[in-house]
Amino acid sequence: MELLHVADSVAREKHIERDVVLSAMEEAIQKAGRSKYGYDQDIRAHIDRKNGTIKLQRFRLVVEALDAEDEENAAKQILLPEAKRIKKDAEIGDSLIDDLPPVDFGRIAAQTAKQVILQKVREAEREKQFEEFQGRIGEVVNGTVKRVEYGNVTVDLGHGEAYLKRDESIPREHFKTNDRIRAYIYDVRRENRGPQIFLSRTHPEFLASLFRQEVPEIYDGVIEIKAVARDPGSRAKIAVYTRDPSVDPVGACVGMRGSRVQAVVNELQGEKIDIVPWYEDFATFIVNAMAPAEVSKVVLDEEKNRIEVVVPDEQLSLAIGRRGQNVRLASMLTGLDIDILTEEQESERRATEFKTRSELFMTALDVDDVIAHLLVAEGFRKVEEIAESEQDELISIEGFDQDVAAELQSRANTWLAEKTAEFEKKKKSLKIKDDILDVASLTRDMILKLAEQGIKSRDDLADLAGDELVEMLGEDSKMTVKEANALIMEARQHWFADEKGAAELPEDQPKMAAEG
Repeated sequence: MELLHVADSVAREKHIERDVVLSAMEEAIQKAGRSKYGYDQDIRAHIDRKNGTIKLQRFRLVVEALDAEDEENAAKQILLPEAKRIKKDAEIGDSLIDDLPPVDFGRIAAQTAKQVILQKVREAEREKQFEEFQGRIGEVVNGTVKRVEYGNVTVDLGHGEAYLKRDESIPREHFKTNDRIRAYIYDVRRENRGPQIFLSRTHPEFLASLFRQEVPEIYDGVIEIKAVARDPGSRAKIAVYTRDPSVDPVGACVGMRGSRVQAVVNELQGEKIDIVPWYEDFATFIVNAMAPAEVSKVVLDEEKNRIEVVVPDEQLSLAIGRRGQNVRLASMLTGLDIDILTEEQESERRATEFKTRSELFMTALDVDDVIAHLLVAEGFRKVEEIAESEQDELISIEGFDQDVAAELQSRANTWLAEKTAEFEKKKKSLKIKDDILDVASLTRDMILKLAEQGIKSRDDLADLAGDELVEMLGEDSKMTVKEANALIMEARQHWFADEKGAAELPEDQPKMAAEG
């Protein structure tokens, strides 16, 4: 019974199951038994869970013949005739069990048993700790600073230690031993030295979790946090939303005289927080996200996942923010790349685009500037759009009738046919391969420009780096490195498809795989 009391005491102290401690004790007794009766023997120990009685037994497998080459298991086996002398009804495959006298633990055996028990208990404790904190990823926890080394903080959480790396701390934030600390668990990993719990005070979800603690409406689900963007220690933006028209989401987060938001600000070492209402209408949401700057116009390019925000000239510096902070946070909050333009810049750009498109239509369709201007004003950007549009769409333009619409489409188709013939001629002379035409993001002008610089196949394009592609296409293409990288990855898709196809081919077809 004393053995069971010890197991209960250890289990309570280490917060692990009683059975785990008893299993560790059984393993220690087994090890001591093998050291006495022979390490090649199959010795097993069992502790009765009710009265604490220890049973030590030797197991031997009944076999027809001993394997001369398998010396390691020879002591764990017994021949059938010999087994029948001990137990008359013994059969091949049975286990013959002999009860052994209890082991008298000597000093060395006791020390070994102690080490085995401690090791098993420590492993069980670590596993319990890992499972506990694995389920707490995403929680904010409180702890005490145990030690600080080169800005990295070890935090005592009570049932375990966690680590707050220097780059996960708020800038200019310093901790001393025994300081109380609050942080967000963002990762838990199983490692040889035990579970590693990693904390963060810069994670966007830390800010969201603090608001959940301070604002009951968020905790109850009345108000929903849609997005968070942070520049830790300096500024943050948080977008909130509610379906209840009687609740003001921003006012609820701010609190009476700013009490709720101030509690969060104090925890984040004075980090300024902009609380903005979230709207399904993306343009309205972006206008809110750009606060405190006033926005005149929002132009969304869904294809390129970019957005242009037009602001009054005097609002430009405010919209960009110190070191681009305001526009960067707004971009993180919306998940889109944002370009800031002043009204004057936007006006100049629109005038340039209007002029360029008008000249294109005047040249391609052989029309005067009035008709070209009308087409541009109606939103036509390319000759292809005129050729492919419905006649009714053209007829709806003021001053256009059915004959004018038919003639414009006829001239557009003629011009496109000429351009196609011209492209085919240049393609043949430059020896451009057909596979590069499969890259949908490339225009014909881009293909010709690249071919003149030696990029004549899909593989040639796939071998390029993003900055190389941008340089080859020149400033006129207005392509960013990010867009160039996406285009190159599109060109590389056939490589991955080829590798997958080759892997699926039978082993006796390596030549076909190579040729394919």
